[in-house]
Amino acid sequence: MDAVSHVEGKAYPFGRKNVDTDVIIPAQWLKTITREGLGQGCFESVKQEPGNVFEDEAYKGAPIVIAGDNFGCGSSREHAAWALLDMGIKAVIAPSYSDIFSGNAFKNGILAVALPQEQVDRLLEVAKTDPITIDLESQTVTTPFQDRFTFEIDPFRKHCLLNGLDEVGLTLTRDSAIAAHEAKARESLPFLAKGIAAAA
Repeated sequence: MDAVSHVEGKAYPFGRKNVDTDVIIPAQWLKTITREGLGQGCFESVKQEPGNVFEDEAYKGAPIVIAGDNFGCGSSREHAAWALLDMGIKAVIAPSYSDIFSGNAFKNGILAVALPQEQVDRLLEVAKTDPITIDLESQTVTTPFQDRFTFEIDPFRKHCLLNGLDEVGLTLTRDSAIAAHEAKARESLPFLAKGIAAAA
């Protein structure tokens, strides 16, 4: 997973509330056996609406989505996070998130920033004309107009995102301790090691 420390650029001023995972990535896209290409189906139904922000060239390639309350509600499909990543989204700003979506976003390296509605409303206005900056280290969202909003994040999630550590990466940080344990186990429980060797 790529490390996330600083996300800066244009943001899609979406703002819609209660956007569920079926809106983020419709069910017909779940048949794929790869994560690649899911970005094409991301917000598919929204993209069919006249004047939607996701088809507006002014926001093309934006790494941030500014959404409304309860973003990512609905089913637990991890494909929603995969689709956002494939679309180029590195961060979402909203007043609140579904717990499952928030967890899936974190596990896939997407920064989910929660801010009060009035601050989200301000960012929706700024995003129409100017870029937005998210700094995970200082836990701030800033604009060219001296807006500075602070957000909370679980320290463990912050550490993992800053260092690009998913579950496999976290395990590998303990590689030497795991190797030492296995070596000790082979010495103290040699009959287990013989059984493993025979099975291999």
